[in-house]
Amino acid sequence: MTHPSPHHNSPAEERLTVVVVGAGPAGLTVGNILRAADVDCVVLETESRQFIETRPRAGVIEEWAVRGLRQRGLGDGLAARAQVHSECEFRFGGDRFRFDYTELTDHHHYVYPQPLLVTDLVREYADVRGGDIRFGVRDVALHDLETDRPAVSYLDPATGERHVLRCAFVAGCDGARGVTRDAIPQGRVHIARQDYGIAWLALLAEAPPSSDCVVFGVHPNGFAGHMARSPEVTRYYLQCPPGDDPENWSHDRVWDELRERLGAAGAPPLTEGRLIEKRVLDMHDYVVEPMAFGRLFLAGDAGHLTAPIAAKGMNLALHDAFLLGDALAAHSVKGDDTGLEGYSHACLRRVWDYQEFSRFLSGIYHGTASGDPFRAGTSLARLRRLFTSRAAATAFAEQYLGAAAAY
Repeated sequence: MTHPSPHHNSPAEERLTVVVVGAGPAGLTVGNILRAADVDCVVLETESRQFIETRPRAGVIEEWAVRGLRQRGLGDGLAARAQVHSECEFRFGGDRFRFDYTELTDHHHYVYPQPLLVTDLVREYADVRGGDIRFGVRDVALHDLETDRPAVSYLDPATGERHVLRCAFVAGCDGARGVTRDAIPQGRVHIARQDYGIAWLALLAEAPPSSDCVVFGVHPNGFAGHMARSPEVTRYYLQCPPGDDPENWSHDRVWDELRERLGAAGAPPLTEGRLIEKRVLDMHDYVVEPMAFGRLFLAGDAGHLTAPIAAKGMNLALHDAFLLGDALAAHSVKGDDTGLEGYSHACLRRVWDYQEFSRFLSGIYHGTASGDPFRAGTSLARLRRLFTSRAAATAFAEQYLGAAAAY
């Protein structure tokens, strides 16, 4: 909900052009674009710098997103350290099926864990470009969104003083649990939601990857996934009931299920290691339409949540940030409002495309374990088609890589 306007003569009030709420990939990318254009801005973040640079998150970045980062001078670390992936592997029915999406599309994926990207973006924004970023702020609130001078206020935890930032625009990049989306009055935007009725147990293992590519296991016990994060750490997923308790999954139970669901003829054994993270992720999506209200523009998970089924979340956040950062810079530097006026429409076109693919992919991943023989049979038919029809395989590869979406 929006809050009453702070007193305009507050001694703590500051004036600037843009306040960015949230220092994830979207917020930091917007901030960097604005700094490069000499647009005055502040980034507010409730967590510490150490926290955002180390929290485990996504790791797959699409080729167009890497190109966009490089064009804005933000891709040097990624170019030097990211892994380039050109294939993935499906395992079902006791067999392995290699899927060479680069051969089909001439595009590839990068694997670069989100904490590394965030570290790069924070360093560039704060240390190189001298950007103002305030960590550990509390009780962030938005005010006067329907006026031409909205405000964002927060409590300084060191002094207990409330600071007020009076600005021209607010970039809401504070994720699914942030305050910016909730600041929009009820009924002024529409939120479409979907619940898949399943969950994934997200695991990080202190163990080298057991394959040179991403592996998807489609099994009657449930989906399993294997994704390299570094030479020493591997991300695994196991389908589980919604609301399951991670403590129900002992070390032995996890590795027994991973071996069962990822097992296939000729597959190398999994390299077992200590589990350093166990979280249950209930699979659901939402989309906010429009992604703007007054002088507030939403980006990333504040505007849409995509379940990690298709590894699209960080890519969508970057897409939003490119559009929003460029649009705010164009308004401030050139007086050009075209990008801001078309921002929501341009974002949502890709958002809905990725949501549709995530739903399609969920049918493949989870149908076999649904308990419905008809759904299981059609899911496997869909999967087998990828390896018997080049046209079907190419269409799938383009969606998997984000190569078919308009930018």
